[in-house]
Amino acid sequence: MQRVERVDRAEGTGGVWSLVVPLKPLALAKSRLAQATGEVRPALALAFALDTVAAALACPRVADVTVVTDDPTAGRELARLGAFVVPDVPAAGLNAALRYGAERVRERREPGGADTGAGAGGRYAGRAAAKAAGRAEGGVAALNGDLPALRPAELSLVLDEAARAPERAFLADAAGVGTTLLAAAPGVALSPAFGGPSRARHLASGAREITLARVPSVRQDVDTAEDLRAAGALGLGPRTAALLGAVPSVAAQAPGSG
Repeated sequence: MQRVERVDRAEGTGGVWSLVVPLKPLALAKSRLAQATGEVRPALALAFALDTVAAALACPRVADVTVVTDDPTAGRELARLGAFVVPDVPAAGLNAALRYGAERVRERREPGGADTGAGAGGRYAGRAAAKAAGRAEGGVAALNGDLPALRPAELSLVLDEAARAPERAFLADAAGVGTTLLAAAPGVALSPAFGGPSRARHLASGAREITLARVPSVRQDVDTAEDLRAAGALGLGPRTAALLGAVPSVAAQAPGSG
């Protein structure tokens, strides 16, 4: 599907969003899964990210996805899916990476903005066409890259709810402690405060909490073996499921992956 068609479809059904997904170098990612997954951990972190981004790009409310990462392998694979991939220029942690990604998104939206970033190809041409047609620009949302059970329909529901917030909105993780998505309306700074008990920080910052009940796949990030089992019960994306299926000892951590 060409990008201009994605923009038309999204704008006609509750708004269009650009997502920013952060990803650590694979050798460092998902360290809390090391004991449960062993040497498969880097490949599993990549599978999580690929399933997350593929589901996001399949969501009718999403115009594009920008991944901020310094990992060359992950960058190539994510670019093949159609994501923009930019380096983590700030190299100052998760929230700095998200701010930088959001800035790059908004730079591309400026008149004459470059269609830059690995994987861009001509996919941002639809955005330029939308701008030329005088359509309003959409918001920017940060999305965790470890949502291997993510369902496009559930992400649509969350983004529709975010569009009702006057400025910023967020979705807490399944534990009710962290955050899996933070959205900012057009022209509003993202101001991310991810990490640890970020739900409380985002609430304190004035962001509206999204309290939808039937969006478990958007809440279920994976940091531990218990999280992986919970994601498996929801139904894993194809890349994560295939990897786990090839490694029986690790697959036992996620019974729903078979």
